[in-house]
Order: sequence, then C-alpha cells, then structure tokens
Amino acid sequence: MNGLLVACLLTPMMTAILAFLWPGGRVIKGAVSVCGTVLLSVFAALLLRQVWTDGPVSAQMGGWEAPMGITLVADHLSAMLVMVTAIVGLAVSFFALTDIDEARAKGGFDTFFQILLTGIVGAFLTGDLFNLYVWFEVMLISSFALIVLGGDKVQLDGAVKYVAINLVSTVLLLTAIGLVYGMAGTLNMADLNGSLAELPDQSLVTVVSVLFLIAFGIKAAVFPLYFWLPASYHTLPISIAAVFAALMTKVGVYALIRTFTLIFTPESDMIATVVLVVALLTMLTGILGAISHTNIRRILSYHVIGSIGFMLLGLGLGSPLAMAASIFYMMQGILVKALLFMIVGVIEKRGNSSELSELGGLYRSHPGFSILYLLAALALIGIPPLSGFWAKLMVLEAGIEHQAWWVIALVLLASLLTFIPLMRIWFEAFWKAAPRSDDAPVKEPELSNAASGSAARSESMQLAPVVALSAVLLLIGLAPASLISLTDQAAAGVLNVDAYLQVVLGSGAAPIEEMKP
Repeated sequence: MNGLLVACLLTPMMTAILAFLWPGGRVIKGAVSVCGTVLLSVFAALLLRQVWTDGPVSAQMGGWEAPMGITLVADHLSAMLVMVTAIVGLAVSFFALTDIDEARAKGGFDTFFQILLTGIVGAFLTGDLFNLYVWFEVMLISSFALIVLGGDKVQLDGAVKYVAINLVSTVLLLTAIGLVYGMAGTLNMADLNGSLAELPDQSLVTVVSVLFLIAFGIKAAVFPLYFWLPASYHTLPISIAAVFAALMTKVGVYALIRTFTLIFTPESDMIATVVLVVALLTMLTGILGAISHTNIRRILSYHVIGSIGFMLLGLGLGSPLAMAASIFYMMQGILVKALLFMIVGVIEKRGNSSELSELGGLYRSHPGFSILYLLAALALIGIPPLSGFWAKLMVLEAGIEHQAWWVIALVLLASLLTFIPLMRIWFEAFWKAAPRSDDAPVKEPELSNAASGSAARSESMQLAPVVALSAVLLLIGLAPASLISLTDQAAAGVLNVDAYLQVVLGSGAAPIEEMKP
C-alpha cells in the first residue's frame, strides 16, 4: 500500500476531528487548521515528487484487490491537483484566522473547512465512480454547512440555490453510476476502460455518457448550468468564497476530464464536439457576465465561470498540447482565483464595500497592496511574462495545431474582454479618488490602525497569504519550465492511460516513458 495516498486523505480528516474536539476559541482551532494544512502540503509535495519520479501510484484499501476493492490512485494530474489544493487550503486557513469571527468558529468553520478539503482530495485520488460520488457528497454537505454559518438571510438564500441545483446533479450522477454498474458490473474506473465499448447496446452507453456530462457540468458550472454559482458565491465570507472559487468547480472539471478520457473513450468524437462548444460558450458567458456587473465579488464569480471554459478546451480539442494547456491553466487559475478573492477581502476591510461606486483611493494609501492586485489581474488576463500568459499561449498553440481558427479567435476575444472588468476594478477601486459625500470628504481607507496593535497584526496576517500566493504566481510566470514539464506529463498520462491501467490492475507502476502518447 502507498502510504502517501492514505496520508493525504487522512490528514484533513483527522484535522477536522481535532478542530472539533480541541478546546479553545478561534485562535486555537484556527491554529489546528493551519497546522493540518501544513502537514497536508508536506504529504502532497512528497506524493507529487514520487509520481514525478516513478509514475502513477495506487493503493487498495482493506486488502481487496482491484477491481473489487476501494482504490486510491494518483497520476500526474491528480497529484498536481492535490498539491495545489494543499497550497490553497494553507493560504485560506491562514487568511481565515482574522476573517472568520468567533461565532462562525464556534459553529464549526474549521471542522467543516477540513472536511471540505477531505472531500476534494478524495475526489482527486479515488479510482472508482461510486467513491467519486461519495466524495462529492462530502463536499456538498460540508460546503452547505459553510454557506449557512452565521445565519445571514442573504447567505441562506444563496445556500438554497446552491444546494437545490447540486442535488439535481447528485441525482443525475447517482442514476448514471447505477446504469454503468448495471451494464458493466463494475465501477472501478480502470476496469471500465474499454469494457463499455464491448456492450452491444451503444445507444444506452451514449445516454449514460450524456448523464455524466450534465452531472459533472453542473458541478463545474458550465454553460448553461452555471447560474447557481454567481447566485451564491457573493454572499459568503471571503475565506469560504476563496476556497469555493478556487477548488469546487475544478473538481467538476477534473471529473469531466477523467471520465471522458478513461471510461467513455468510444464516445470521444461526439463528446469532444459538445465539450468544445460548451467550453467556448462558458468562456464567453463568464466574461460577458463579469463586464455587466459593478460588484467586485460578482465580477470575480463570473470570471470563475469564464475560466472553466478555458480549462475544458483541452478536452474538446483532444490533443496532448491542448490538454497540457488546459491543465496548466487549471493549476495557475486555482491559485489566481484564491488570490483575487482574498484581495477582495482586503479591499472590503479597507473600503468597507465591494461596490465599485463606493470605493476609491486605495492606490494612494496602499500602493504596495495595489500592485499585488494589479499583478494578479494581469496574470488572469494573460499579460507576459505572468503565469496566465503561458497558459493562454499554450491554448493558442493548440488551436493552431488543430487549425481551429474560430477557437483561436474566440480565445483572443475572451482574453481581450477579460481586460475590461479587471481594469475597471483597478481604476475604480484603486486609481480614482476616494468618493466624497455631499457634506464632507470621506477619509481614504488606511491599511493599519496605529491606535490598535491587534488591528495592525490582523491586517498583516491577512496580507501574508496574499503576498505568498502572489510570489508563487510570479515565480510560475518567470520560470514556467517545471510546471510546463509537469503538465506535459499529466496530459500524456490522461490521454494514454496504459500506465494508469497497469498501476491499478497490474503489478506496479509504469515508467514515465510509457506514458507518452
């Protein structure tokens, strides 16, 4: 058994239990959560190093060999996603030390946050469809608990919309899983590879594949199934919104990629066309939605939707280069979204609002913090040499490789339109003068309160993860070779599943050379 797979799964689970049982207030429980995510980051880094060196690894739970037992498996893609989950979890748990109040802490924020991380990590590492459903349910329950913490009316309204549409997804997913088991007699993903293609009734296989596409499409917030996301994300405390925006929809994207490259490969031609069209519509819908709003939270919520379109282009185009581009975009996109939402939290602290009309003057009072926002925004837009530039350059290269000129045109258009709402935030919240009332000028927001040392420490603690994630993204942009190499190997492993099949059903991991298509 590979102990690192189990360690990555058990660490947030045990941290959740400790955060629940450990006596103390916000500081103590928050410290437990931070320590747990530090340990998860260590195990995730070791797992990624092992996969990078030796190829995919697997573990069979309970002594039952695949396909009968519960399988955990990590290839390059899932190991990278576990690593970036740990990074975001660490940043958000540290940010939450000052963002989450005592009431929400007593309501179980740290426990539910760690349970959410458990569900996300489990979804990335599971090797069978039923346990993928189980981890989705863990994510749904914990995310609902996080949404309703505090009991605000606007939060409850967002929670109802969030849960209602996700329950529809759950029903579709469970129905599809039941049909697959009835047809193939197994739910192990590796064992399902190729077995569905041998069934005489391929029309039913097509129907089931569409059910999976819709179920995971809802989880990923693709067009036209995205409306639950902007209706709920803007109502949340920033710490919760940051982890949701960074990771929740990406689990749906991962499930789509894994399902339609490992299980439903005979349907690839039909699915590829549908996914490509949906990806482009999602991309444009998200960008246009961002342009139409003036609340920073809503703008960024629609940017989450738009980025999903870029991530699905690789599945639609189907080539190793396109898949590598999508994976690279997913990795840097997760970090950028977490960073931008935490920056919004800092903006709200300084300006007491997230409405652009009520903000202004932040650059004059806080030039350093303003530069951090500008770097994050330019990275999302794709300005060289920042991280988003390499992701979009790889997408364009994949489009040229396929001679998909209309795809290239729409990607360029979406990138251009992305510039508008993000730079509007810059000019409205940071560059313009602070708004004034009719009677007296409004004081420009100040970064620290000299009269309160605790307030100053609180603000410094919020800035620490913002600075750290900014540094990671800047490093990716200036030295992208290692991440590009990893995404190339991940794409090769996704499209050529021989190594994945061997490590799950065979007697050991395949060497990296065998993963190349």
